[in-house]
Amino acid sequence: MSAPQRLAIADGVRRMRADKALASAFPERSRVAVQRAFDAGLVALRGLPIKRSATVRAGDVLEFTFPEVKAAELRAVDIRLDVLFEDEFLLVVDKPAGMVVHPGAGTREDTLVHALLAHCAGSLSGIGGVARPGIVHRLDRGTSGLLVVARTPGAYRSLVNQLGARTVSRRYRALVIGAVESEVGVVDAPVGRSLSSPTRMSVSRKGKEARTRYRVERRFGQPVPSTLLEASLETGRTHQIRVHLAAIGHPVVGDEVYGRGRWLPGSTLDRPFLHAFSLAFDHPGTGERVEWTSPLPPDLAGELARLSG
Repeated sequence: MSAPQRLAIADGVRRMRADKALASAFPERSRVAVQRAFDAGLVALRGLPIKRSATVRAGDVLEFTFPEVKAAELRAVDIRLDVLFEDEFLLVVDKPAGMVVHPGAGTREDTLVHALLAHCAGSLSGIGGVARPGIVHRLDRGTSGLLVVARTPGAYRSLVNQLGARTVSRRYRALVIGAVESEVGVVDAPVGRSLSSPTRMSVSRKGKEARTRYRVERRFGQPVPSTLLEASLETGRTHQIRVHLAAIGHPVVGDEVYGRGRWLPGSTLDRPFLHAFSLAFDHPGTGERVEWTSPLPPDLAGELARLSG
């Protein structure tokens, strides 16, 4: 068991369920993992274990522990995957919101990696590391959409090199709070770990170079002003799009970490409105430029359908 950690509830939070607060601070961990931490009595407030439904406010400090996951314990688990493409070199997967990409402290056998080990019959072992076999890039737990998985060491090296050379195209759709002023723009601001909370990222002079380009796709006035953006990553920092859009005053709808959970009135979303809809790169085996697209999942499409100009 790892040493206890501390989470200070951010200023401005008047009322929030304890499990939502912990899940928001650790988006890479599954909802089930957070629930299990509470059920095991590993989350405490003022020295006493609390239930998932307990209310926390600004100034409260949670003390918690997630059980560790050892790489050697990874095994194949039969979990349904939406595989758009597959050959001897790679897979392109359409990840649902709520699925964690790879195991970490506090996760169980419900991650994309566990599903991939079953789907690929163990052939991914050792590609890119024991704990993250085949994983070239990640999506946050609450983000849906496309990612590529390498099936051979050569494909892994090729895709990682393309990411480093910034020739992989990754485009997202994001619904943000407010009317974005310009039709196109770029946020060029370094992103690093937050000094106030190590589980969060922030724009920081000490951070790593980060650039996000965006263009307006649609504007809405009702029930309140909001804007649908296409966002493109030039770099791939943790939480980059969410941090950058919040930094310019237009947080992603439903982002509890960087937008303080700002939903639109009447919204039924339980995650950020962020979907990786387009992925393109040079195929490691053929050299051909290949591209896949993914439509908005029903929860996000439903959110758009109720908005109007």
